[in-house]
Amino acid sequence: MDMSPHILDQLYRVILARKEASPDSSYTASLLSKGIDKILKKLGEEATETVIAGKGGTDAELTAEAADLCYHLLVLLAAREIPVDHVWDELRRRFGTSGIEEKAARSVPQ
Repeated sequence: MDMSPHILDQLYRVILARKEASPDSSYTASLLSKGIDKILKKLGEEATETVIAGKGGTDAELTAEAADLCYHLLVLLAAREIPVDHVWDELRRRFGTSGIEEKAARSVPQ
């Protein structure tokens, strides 16, 4: 069952639904109830763990950490009430553009 194009959308919808759940019954609800600073801390931890796994971990470790990182990023987006479609739209906008050109277009002249 290939759910690649849809699994992040599905996960985001579950995260949004968990905003209404009791923090005692859901890790996601608990994390959301603790606020942005806690979510940012977890996202940073997962980013660091992903870097460590990328440097010296197994493929399975990197895969697991990458999944954790994606999940916590989606929690942050949900907490900030940013629709995940905005991220997909930004990726589509950038698609086919050289990374060097795209980065230069974002630079503010000094």
